[in-house]
Amino acid sequence: MNIAQAKEYIKDSVRLYLKKDEFGEYRIPVVRQRPIFLLGAPGVGKTAIMEQIAQELGIALVAYSMTHHTRQSALGLPLIVEKEYGGKTVSVSEYTMSEIIASVYETMEESGIREGILFLDEINCVSETLTPSMLQFLQYKVFGRHQVPEGWVIVTAGNPPEYNRSVREFDVVTMDRLKLLEVEADFESWKQYALERRIHPAVLSFLEIKDEYFYQVETTVKGKAYITARGWEDLSGILFLYEEEGMGADENLIGQYLRHDKAVREFAAYYDLYRKYKKDYRTEEILQGRFGEEVCRKASEASFDERLSLLFMLSDSVTLSVRNNLVNIDALQELKRILKTIHEKAEEDKEKPEIVLAKQKENLAKRLEAQKKAGALSEREQSKMRIVERFLKKSLEALQETDSFEAVKSLYAEKAAEVTAQNEEIKNRMHQMFSFTERAFAEGNELLILMTELTAGSDTSRFINTFGSEDYARHNEAFMIQDRQERLRQEIAAAEP
Repeated sequence: MNIAQAKEYIKDSVRLYLKKDEFGEYRIPVVRQRPIFLLGAPGVGKTAIMEQIAQELGIALVAYSMTHHTRQSALGLPLIVEKEYGGKTVSVSEYTMSEIIASVYETMEESGIREGILFLDEINCVSETLTPSMLQFLQYKVFGRHQVPEGWVIVTAGNPPEYNRSVREFDVVTMDRLKLLEVEADFESWKQYALERRIHPAVLSFLEIKDEYFYQVETTVKGKAYITARGWEDLSGILFLYEEEGMGADENLIGQYLRHDKAVREFAAYYDLYRKYKKDYRTEEILQGRFGEEVCRKASEASFDERLSLLFMLSDSVTLSVRNNLVNIDALQELKRILKTIHEKAEEDKEKPEIVLAKQKENLAKRLEAQKKAGALSEREQSKMRIVERFLKKSLEALQETDSFEAVKSLYAEKAAEVTAQNEEIKNRMHQMFSFTERAFAEGNELLILMTELTAGSDTSRFINTFGSEDYARHNEAFMIQDRQERLRQEIAAAEP
């Protein structure tokens, strides 16, 4: 299966493991909650999906790599305690709490979140001294004498032996206690993740053209040559920063993330062309509707690689605007709920609005900190809550000056008007993107590529469904008609003798 399928399967498993009956007991007893074993090549995104699952389910995440753990750090250190048996006092050995179990309890204490995922990476690379204890842990969720708290689901991960010489293959007894998911690298499924994470458009357009470079591990005369999804994502982040600083990325930089000489050379050459396209086409002017026949002609006569790069540049710019706008919209919804609570409490408890607002601001800060400590806060959610936090701070200052809740309402109205103006600007940018694509490429495949990107992107599809786009609706209907016609032709052909 691919990493997207694995994510959904794990998410469903965790949700069902945490399901309770009418008496508050887990429907599947802890001893029957088989740990999940995610087996796949390095860098395919195993750790990344665990963070997403925890954030989407609103539970905590504690992650550990097992490669550095010894028997003592995993199981705890021995200590001598005095106990009485049959009236006789004896000295017996016990163990301190495992560092791993202690981390789970610390996360629960700091965040207030009682359920979560304990993610143990490189589980099949544990030291020889720790191997015998793993069977007990995988079945009974116990390290030494200390059990993983109820409500914590265990997910493990590891690499196949061909990628890691330290791997110890589990025997049948161990594997019989695990739910095994074998994951393969797949560009199309990773692309959905990449669109969410805003991977650099140069990376995405390059891999659209040469998806054979998405993931490779091979042996050469120089040793191992490899490219991983993790490498592409990390390279994407540094490219954005280099561009912000006006710096050029060369093969030396790219080679720090892609350990494959041919891929490094080809991507470096492509990236140079990409930057040239960006400068030549002035994508921001296109999205503002300031383009003429010359730029349309240039695009129509360009190579496929150049046209694809241009489409990704345009859609990336629009997607970024959409994402920022949706975060602001979500922040407005959260503010509406908070301000309603403040107004109601001020009326019910006869407290001054600024006192109630200050309490709400304090509660919000605590909730934000708790979610961060639990690993249950996505970057997007954090951005949203920061906007809310800034607004409450500004509102508190306004209340201290005027002592009237009308001042807060006025600030909210200003923020809502600002977001509405953003909506209209984005709809115009999207219209200009379609207008340019139609003029430059007529009814070619470029429109289909653009429609596919907008549909695949969760932000752009949400924006279009919420606020509409006449251009998108028109082309979508046309493509649906074409699909129906093609299916009809295939059915007629199949029915012919």
